[in-house]
Amino acid sequence: MTLQGKVAIVTGGAQGIGRQIALTLANAGADVVISDVQKAGAEETATQVTALGRRSLALQVDVTSSTEVEGMVRTTVDRMGRLDILVCNAGITRDTLLIRMKEDDWNRVLDVNLKGAFLCMKAAAPILSKQRGGRIIAIASVVAVLGNVGQANYAASKAGLIGLTKTVAREYASRGITVNAVAPGFIDTAMTRALSEKVREELLRRIPLGRLGTPEDVAAAVRFLASDAAGYLTGQVIHVNGGMYM
Repeated sequence: MTLQGKVAIVTGGAQGIGRQIALTLANAGADVVISDVQKAGAEETATQVTALGRRSLALQVDVTSSTEVEGMVRTTVDRMGRLDILVCNAGITRDTLLIRMKEDDWNRVLDVNLKGAFLCMKAAAPILSKQRGGRIIAIASVVAVLGNVGQANYAASKAGLIGLTKTVAREYASRGITVNAVAPGFIDTAMTRALSEKVREELLRRIPLGRLGTPEDVAAAVRFLASDAAGYLTGQVIHVNGGMYM
């Protein structure tokens, strides 16, 4: 599953799952552009990619801005020479019960998680089409298929992302572009480590494999989908959740 000679963009790559995806792709041989609103974090990830012997570039990008997203893709091609892999990982949460959810909480989550992916796919598609090949991978969530209390906005955005993935997969299959999604379950990140012990124990009871996932678990699925080994997979959702959803 080598990615030698490939160039990838990873949005939301400043920390957590996004950072691990970038490092995993780099370990497989890809050069990686790190995009995030957090400039310092993106630069730190880029430094780690460079330490693995790969070229890297850190870009401060708001994925809700079409201008900034188009600039990200243009800069990638200008500086790195090509674009082969797009990983739409950028996302946020603003959790609360439906009755308490402010309209701004709804709009902001949908803008970043769903509109952001739309803009990135739209900007990358012409480049990949011209090359007659490429990989687009969206990071969805188990809550897109299960729902989750207090996450109406997040679940809706990730469910929409799955629909977007399947549609773009159909539109660009004839161009040799595969479009798939990875749907993580509950992953051991700073967010889940901040939960109380009682909440963590309840989460573990819901996971047949009996543990939280790791960023490496998610990144391994992304690496597979980015590789030639997954050349006959498109429009699929790979669930990485320890059996929460089967």
